[in-house]
Amino acid sequence: MKNILITGGAGFIGSHVVRLFVNKYPDYTIVNLDKLTYAGNLANLKDIEDKSNYYFEKCDICDFGSVSNIFRKYDIDGVIHLAAESHVDRSIKDPFTFAETNVLGTLSLLQAAKSHWNGNWENKLFYHISTDEVYGALEMNGGFFVETTKYQPHSPYSASKASSDHFVCAFHDTYGIPTIITNCSNNYGPYQFPEKLIPLFINNIRNRKPLPVYGKGENIRDWLYVEDHARAIDLIFHEGRIAETYNIGGFNEWKNIDLINILIKTVDNLLGNPEGTSTHLITYVADRAGHDLRYAIDSTKLHKELGWSPSLQFEEGIERTVKWYLNNQEWLDNITSGDYKRYYEEMYKTR
Repeated sequence: MKNILITGGAGFIGSHVVRLFVNKYPDYTIVNLDKLTYAGNLANLKDIEDKSNYYFEKCDICDFGSVSNIFRKYDIDGVIHLAAESHVDRSIKDPFTFAETNVLGTLSLLQAAKSHWNGNWENKLFYHISTDEVYGALEMNGGFFVETTKYQPHSPYSASKASSDHFVCAFHDTYGIPTIITNCSNNYGPYQFPEKLIPLFINNIRNRKPLPVYGKGENIRDWLYVEDHARAIDLIFHEGRIAETYNIGGFNEWKNIDLINILIKTVDNLLGNPEGTSTHLITYVADRAGHDLRYAIDSTKLHKELGWSPSLQFEEGIERTVKWYLNNQEWLDNITSGDYKRYYEEMYKTR
């Protein structure tokens, strides 16, 4: 597979995957397909935008005709599908958008791949990136999600991702398309849209704004540094077994309130504030509807089969992440002000 379509490549995880593939595989053609919605930002890829093996296509994955044209234009033989609506709070307010993008968009890509490959499945792959949230919730001391855990999505977001997973499996079972699915835990790191907890709280601490904590902050998440996720995607894309599911997690569980206290300590330290300066910014708010108590991924299968494991301890990853956001305040300010979106909207009007 040398002509790779990466969807959602201007987003948080997608931009890290695009950068890794463009730099690591100069003989590949890497096509970044992104609609450039609010969370898509080409500034995430400024460092590789002039590479000779990199191409960008502004496109909605729900537009089957345009997607099909891209498959033909670049003779796509591999897909890494990351494009998705992914914020649970937004899904609660607007479930239709999540169903359209995550379900119908995935179906559009599958159908385009099926039509373009036309039964010639050799050296082809449709790799679908999903989430641990499709499994539902774990008890406080209730083990881990494994690849065979029953699906029990609790939010419109996780329901839409679960449905897209089922379509990917159905296209393999019905038509024979080579597919792989991965379900990953919470990612953190550079270039994450600041509606998500870690960049939001870093920015709020910097600007002395409240830190809104759902409920009592006792919900537990498993955290993974985004570059470790990108490495796992690369490895699975090239060496994973067809029709398999792999779970990707950090074995790195934190209560939200404990994570927030680490963020406060780290940001205050790097800003030169006395320890505890920003603790008073914590503000407890009403819990999110259907808020799952605990997620935790068992990555044993991926480790045993392909030798992958996380490279960073959480404290090291958090410090690296905080430093990046503090050192890239212009990027963060452009995001929070909306200037990045206006810039690229004007740029595409002139093309």
